[in-house]
Amino acid sequence: MNSSAFGVLTVISLALMLVAAVIASAYVSRLRKRESTPFGESVGSARVVVRKVRKREPMSEDELHYARQVVADRGSLMALSIPAMIFMLGCFYVFGSLQHLHGATPSERTFLGVIPMLTSTNLALRMLSHVRLKRRLRKAA
Repeated sequence: MNSSAFGVLTVISLALMLVAAVIASAYVSRLRKRESTPFGESVGSARVVVRKVRKREPMSEDELHYARQVVADRGSLMALSIPAMIFMLGCFYVFGSLQHLHGATPSERTFLGVIPMLTSTNLALRMLSHVRLKRRLRKAA
C-alpha cells in the first residue's frame, strides 16, 4: 500500500472515531440522567447481581430489577460505541504512523495502536456476553 492510502484510512478512522464518540457521549449522558436504584448504590452491586444471574441463584425483587437494568445497559447497541471508539483510536494511530513513514520500514512504535484495538475487542466481547443473560432473566421472572 502506498502512503496516500494510509492517509485516507487515517481520515476514515478519525471520522468513525468521532461518530462513535458522539454516540458514546449521548449514551453516557442518558445513563447519568437516569435515577439510581437504592440497591445499585452499594459498591460492587452490579457484579453481585450478574454473578447471581449467571449461576441462576435466587434473587429478591430489587435485585432482579437491578439485574435487568444492568444487563439491558451492557447489552445495548449504544454501549458498543465505547469499544468501537477505542478500536478506531487504535486504527487512527496505526494508519497515521504508517502514513507518516512514507514507505519506510515500520518500527515497534508504529504498532502500539494494536493494544487499544485488542482491549476494545475484549471489552466488546464481554459486553456481548451479557446478551445471553437477558434470556436467563426472562426465565427468572
